[in-house]
Order: sequence, then structure tokens, then C-alpha cells
Amino acid sequence: MKFKWEGVMPAVTTKFTKEDTLDLELFLKNINSQLDAGVHGIVLGGTLGEASTLDDSEKRILTRETVKFVAGKVPVMMNIAEQTTKGAIMAANKAEEDGASGLMMLPPMRYSAGNREVVEYFKAVALNSALPIMVYNNPVDYKTEVSLDMFEELLKCETIQAVKESTRDISNVTRIKNRFGDRLKIMTGVDTLALESLLMGADGW
Repeated sequence: MKFKWEGVMPAVTTKFTKEDTLDLELFLKNINSQLDAGVHGIVLGGTLGEASTLDDSEKRILTRETVKFVAGKVPVMMNIAEQTTKGAIMAANKAEEDGASGLMMLPPMRYSAGNREVVEYFKAVALNSALPIMVYNNPVDYKTEVSLDMFEELLKCETIQAVKESTRDISNVTRIKNRFGDRLKIMTGVDTLALESLLMGADGW
């Protein structure tokens, strides 16, 4: 499936039972509701999808079950939120094996990394996975901002194609558009700024 960075791609929540196991019945009910609403893609394991608490097997189950359920109607993305470069590459490869169409990627987790470390982290995953990548740029919550100069370096990797723009600075949409045009697609990540971001030229939400 050719990936189109446009429209509405919700980062869905992950459902659990009272026994703290995945509640796949309720989870897939939500996925079905998203499809009925006309979404253009599904993001798994995002910030509100328990990115920092899901274990490896849970992520794989979510990916496989979602891919099976949507049956090609929309692309399915898995979020990569890891502490190490090796761990991120392994997670990306497993997502690809399990049928994911693309990746959303957070910077290295736990401790804030320097600009060069962040760039090399993203590039290493891009060079070791064929899946298209959306970089999640959320300095408010994750204390690491991916600057335009950093994106200049990252876009040398063909598979890095989009940004989830969550800086809360609406003018950043204009700066990205002016500098990169259609090379870097913009998906707004702040619900309260969705309308404004789309008016400024963002490609989706």
C-alpha cells in the first residue's frame, strides 16, 4: 500500500481488562468505530496508547490484530518509543514483519539526547527499515525538539517522509512548508490547533 500522509490518522488508545491484559474485543470495537468514522490511517502505541508501558509481545499482538481487522482499508502505523538505537531498529523490524504500513517515531526515551544523537538515532532506524517514517516532534512533552536543520539532515533518508507537528508553535507549519515543500508532509498533533494548522498548510491530523 502506497502511504499517503493526509487526512485524519488517530493515535488510538490501548484497552486493558481488569486483569491487566489486552482487551482486544474492546480495542477492535474502537478500531471499527474509527473506520466507520472515515479515518485515513491508524496509529498504534502512541503516547495515549501506552507507548512507554506496552511490552514487546503486546505491541506485536496489537499490530497483527489491527492489520488483520482493517484488511487493507487504511494503513496501520506502529509507534517506536525506545531507549536504545538497537531496540528501536528491532521494534521497527518487528512492526514490518507483523504487517505495519509505516512507523511513527519518538526521539530516544528516558533521558534527553543531544541534537546529533537524535539525528543518528532516527537515521539508523530509517536505514534499517523499509517502512515510511513520521517523526513525532513534541518538545513540550518529551523535552527534545527536532529543528529544521535536523530535518534537513534527516530528509536525506528517503523513508523519513512526515512530521507529527506538536511544538504548539503554529508558525512552525509555515517554516516547514517554506523550507521543505512537499518533501516533508505535516500531520498536526495538537488537537486544539488542528484547524489552525490545516489552514496554515498541514496535510492532515
